[in-house]
Amino acid sequence: GVIRDRAGSAQPFFLAVGFWRPHLPFVAPKKYWDLHDPAALPSAEPPAPPRDAPAIALHESREIRGYGGVPKDRPFTETEARHYRHGYHASISFLDAQLGLILDALEQSGQADKTIVVFTSDHGFHTGEHALWGKTSNFELDARVPLIIADPRQPAGHGKKTRALAELVDLYPTLAGLAGVAQGLPGNLEGASLAPVLADPAASVKDAAHTWHQHPFYGPASAWQAWGCSMRTQRWRYTEWRSIQSREVIARELYDHDSDPLETVNLASQPAHAARVSELAGKLAIQFPR
Repeated sequence: GVIRDRAGSAQPFFLAVGFWRPHLPFVAPKKYWDLHDPAALPSAEPPAPPRDAPAIALHESREIRGYGGVPKDRPFTETEARHYRHGYHASISFLDAQLGLILDALEQSGQADKTIVVFTSDHGFHTGEHALWGKTSNFELDARVPLIIADPRQPAGHGKKTRALAELVDLYPTLAGLAGVAQGLPGNLEGASLAPVLADPAASVKDAAHTWHQHPFYGPASAWQAWGCSMRTQRWRYTEWRSIQSREVIARELYDHDSDPLETVNLASQPAHAARVSELAGKLAIQFPR
């Protein structure tokens, strides 16, 4: 109703629409479960943690284990894992249907040709990959999020993919600029406008995207052991785990996305990559000073 009520209106509007799904618990109407054959769903790949990954980079999948009927103290069986993945896919299909209702209403309102639409999320998710379930890691599957920006005035980018790196902090300056209200934005904004990428998907506005969170993720701050500070360039993901008490680096990770996009081997301790680690550590220190 809110969108359809905009029919014929010249008054600018902004809507931030948040959906719970596909967040845990995986609850969706039966018809969305029926869209997916659990036996046909692919298994988690890779199923094991990265070789030579530090223990602090992993977690106990505490979030999903907190729900009733989910095993608390053992690995999931193949049947259980396939059921949970089935629920995740069903939840995504349920979300997709709700998004369709919004876009249909936008078309019916007559405002679609002058409305910027953004689809994104606050984090990714593991469904058994790296032997993890849930979020709370610095691996690509958790740190990377979907990001679709559709501006009807930028047809050059419609339906196109881009390799340009982006961060969620970029959304504010991007939307402010596209909406013509960028004048007077705070000078301390960390994000960069992605408008050049919308105009030309081959363009780029930054050479790294950053992620960080504490370990362990759950529990009081007094239980935190380290901050995981991570950066993703076009080719590399480099992560430092820094002790909260001493601020020293207690573990490092380095993954080559050109040859290892699933992050199966941590290269940080290999002498052949020492120079690369040093280079990326210097760049990471600019964003996350120790």
